Amino acid sequence: MTSIFSTARHWVSVTAPYRLDLTVSVLRRLSTNTVDIFTAEGQYIRAFGDFQQPVVVLVTQEKPETLAVTIEGRTADHVPALALVRRMLGVDRDLASFTRAAKRISWLRPLVIAMSGVKPPRYPTLWEACVNAILFQQVSLAAASSILRRMIEAMSPPIERNHITFHPFPSVEKFTSTRDDLLRNVGLSTSKLATLRRVADAIQARVLDETSLEALPSPEAAARLRQIKGIGSWTATVILLRGLGRLDVFPMNDSSVARNLITVAGDTPFDIDQVLAALGPQRGMLYYHLLLARLKARGDIGRASVAGLVSRNFTAQPGHHG
Repeated sequence: MTSIFSTARHWVSVTAPYRLDLTVSVLRRLSTNTVDIFTAEGQYIRAFGDFQQPVVVLVTQEKPETLAVTIEGRTADHVPALALVRRMLGVDRDLASFTRAAKRISWLRPLVIAMSGVKPPRYPTLWEACVNAILFQQVSLAAASSILRRMIEAMSPPIERNHITFHPFPSVEKFTSTRDDLLRNVGLSTSKLATLRRVADAIQARVLDETSLEALPSPEAAARLRQIKGIGSWTATVILLRGLGRLDVFPMNDSSVARNLITVAGDTPFDIDQVLAALGPQRGMLYYHLLLARLKARGDIGRASVAGLVSRNFTAQPGHHG
């Protein structure tokens, strides 16, 4: 049967306030990210390689309460691709509880007001969440981003669409079929490579899967993740936060988080345990706000991706509301 390819635009309602630029900034971390692309025109673009044929999505925020999502790929893949976009960009998350609590903390209030509209992003797969969390263990933001970029480019053949080059995130199957020496050449340490191998084996054997983790409270889900050698408390917490969208967790014992806290709080004394208790079940949003404070200092919020891409608008057919 011949695959039917099409391009269509869909309109997705968001829970206000919403800002695409802030949400993509915390999703991709740095503008050197070659998977999650943000253009000078304010477009978020990503290619998904896990479908039968690659699917490319382009997201813009034309109105405060609506995202326009253009999808190019097999027609049968449009609905699941749109569901991935909704998941990744946190369109339905209501953060009123966090905002109210954070505004009562004097040193945090200005940051929360300035970053109003950021939503918690979520990786499209548990595998991608695990890879990101493991690679960012105990190294600088720039170093980890560089290693991850080289790893993706080594394993993921580029996709060309409308004069734009995309690198889909490599699947767990692609990772398991890639030789160790090639992965070490991109900068992966022996220990992190071994941890990624164990995670890949657990996912492929269905010992570790998103459905079973979703059914567990966060402490138990974290304990399940820590059963894999190489995944400690910090890594498990980041996987829950970025992979499962759990906002009731916060990555403690993180030197960069500690530095960011001191930078944001200035001379105001604070007790982090009291701060987290005050923020309640959405305390994980503090992590994203601290990351945004760091990115703002670097001038990396909303910065166009540096992958040398030239954005072209897709030709959209009449679409649907999501």
